[in-house]
Amino acid sequence: MSNPVDAYRSHIASEVARVSAVDADKIQPALDWTRSMEHGDLVLAVPRLQVKGKKPIELAKEWAEAIPQTEWIKKPQAIGIQLRFDFLPDTLASKILPQILSKGDSYGFDTTYGLRDVSNPAAGRKRAMIEFSSPNIAKEFHVGHLRSTIIGAFLSKLYESMGWDVFKMNYLGDWGRQYGLLAVGWHRYGDEARFSEDPIAHLLDVYVKISAELKPEEEAYQAAKKRKEDTAELENTGLLGEAKRYFKRMEDGDPEAVALWRKFRDISIENYKGSYERLDVHFDEYSGESKVEKESMDRVERVLQERGVMEPKDGAMMIDFKKHGAKNLDVAIMRNRNGTSNYLVRDVGSALQRWERYGADEIIYVIMSEQDVHVQRLFKTLELMGEPYADWSKKMKHITFGKIQGMSTRKGTVKFLGQVLDDIGTSMHEVMRRNEDKYQQVQNPAETADTLGISAILVQDFSGKRINNYKFELERMLSFEGDTGPYLQYAHARLCSINRKTGYTRTQLSQADLSLLQESHAVDLTRSLASFPDIVSHTYRINQEPSTIVTYLFKLTHALSSSYDHLKIIGAREGPEVSLARAALYEAARQVLRNGMMLLGLRPVESM
Repeated sequence: MSNPVDAYRSHIASEVARVSAVDADKIQPALDWTRSMEHGDLVLAVPRLQVKGKKPIELAKEWAEAIPQTEWIKKPQAIGIQLRFDFLPDTLASKILPQILSKGDSYGFDTTYGLRDVSNPAAGRKRAMIEFSSPNIAKEFHVGHLRSTIIGAFLSKLYESMGWDVFKMNYLGDWGRQYGLLAVGWHRYGDEARFSEDPIAHLLDVYVKISAELKPEEEAYQAAKKRKEDTAELENTGLLGEAKRYFKRMEDGDPEAVALWRKFRDISIENYKGSYERLDVHFDEYSGESKVEKESMDRVERVLQERGVMEPKDGAMMIDFKKHGAKNLDVAIMRNRNGTSNYLVRDVGSALQRWERYGADEIIYVIMSEQDVHVQRLFKTLELMGEPYADWSKKMKHITFGKIQGMSTRKGTVKFLGQVLDDIGTSMHEVMRRNEDKYQQVQNPAETADTLGISAILVQDFSGKRINNYKFELERMLSFEGDTGPYLQYAHARLCSINRKTGYTRTQLSQADLSLLQESHAVDLTRSLASFPDIVSHTYRINQEPSTIVTYLFKLTHALSSSYDHLKIIGAREGPEVSLARAALYEAARQVLRNGMMLLGLRPVESM
């Protein structure tokens, strides 16, 4: 049993079944964890059992009176239509802590979720493909790419921890008119000498300059489009026309155009890998729009035309989603007037290749909320293509998120991730040096400072709901006050320090008399540790929110902080047996804290 609380669920279900005549198998899944320990450990909403003949409030009272205290639970309480269950403190630690210590890094994670057939593990694991990060080539990896990268990495770790086989794809923005614009800019402003010194910085400079030139044309184009005027002339003249013509050369396989594209693509990927390495993020494949084969796009268009979904308009090919029951998706261009592909047909073609080549059970797109309509169009287009494509669309999931405000590549007001990591790492290093004694104990202070900086960034981003926008503020990241990444690292390092000072081995800890942990702080801390598997399960099944894990970890560290003065180990007046039991409790807490931090993508430090 991967979740020790499930043993409590089983016991409670049998007790409720005894007094209610409801099958225990129906009761057990209805036992929910509470969001606050003040409300008990588990709760049963009586209406979920659908018992007829009496009102739920009457049944709750009747059952609460009939169920006694046991070796597992206190006597339950009827709270309106709910039954509240509290774990019995006398035996709690003995039932929970040994499982944490024995399971170690696997505690909290139920790998049966990833099995194709729970009753037959030999049937293998389910496979998820997760697309995330996906920056545009020839640009610096700036903090605007950060959210997709770290949310996708979190989801990858979450699915892997629950037993899935995860394939991580970085689907680069390496094709289309936007790249054509960069190429036009290169021919105007590119300088091989500057490029050889700092390729990405020079390409960004080129992109900002050409974008500034394009702005009046783009504004005129958008205004004409809004007035529903013919935009053909605007699209085919000036920079817009140059960019489109260059992209047409690429799609036609022009050797010079393709060689320049490949040069920029290869150097961009190498540049990104440095940032990914610092974040401890790795991919199984660097794909991109350029990898979508012509045959795949041709098939998409052929099926859509045969089904009467794609139709011509003003020289282009488009889908009017309003005709197919999706008014909010409006009209989308599939192929441009000059014959070049649009990114929707490329993304649909890519989806076909993924299903047919990788055989995933689920494909997850980690894409920001500004692209919600595009992703909905992607899924709807597959649905409109009929089977098997419609069935594939049901297995595709969009994990959306808000934006980091205050930056724009086109305006050049970008905070590069590498610079941010360097700045925060330097600041953390300075803070560490304020305590020279502890600083001397850190084996690799520069590396530790970098780890703390990354922790600061991750926890700031993960502290709120994914969908929320937030303003990028370096000063806020640098703060050591409140609930921050460095605070979680400090909590873990302190527990490691306690373990080093006491010197107990895992064997000694496993032999501790855990029934001695009866103080309220010890009981509450154990209850918190027991809830971790339910927290992870809820995150996986319900909301896929890293903030759920972050919130739990801060509650755990707060409970730890308030326990140290009450649950002393070294020199404890209660004697060596109690000291050993408390050491086992703190080691279990360190293990759970570590597991949660690793799930978020943090690398726990052991001293700082």
